[in-house]
Amino acid sequence: MLDNLRDSASKSPFFQEEQSPPEETNTSSQQPIGGIFLGMNAIQRFILAVMIFMMTCVVGSFCLLITEKIVIP
Repeated sequence: MLDNLRDSASKSPFFQEEQSPPEETNTSSQQPIGGIFLGMNAIQRFILAVMIFMMTCVVGSFCLLITEKIVIP
């Protein structure tokens, strides 16, 4: 089994010698003007940012409570 693998590896090189150059495309037609990040539009990105902000506030408040920097009355 390993002999066959060794023979097939010696027959075909890892890097092929003849590679076609990449085709040049128009970069302005590939990216939309509004921009898409991870497949989300602007409203989805805004909601995600608000959710991350709220999670940070809650976790920070819990950390302050645990370390007794603030006390609930």
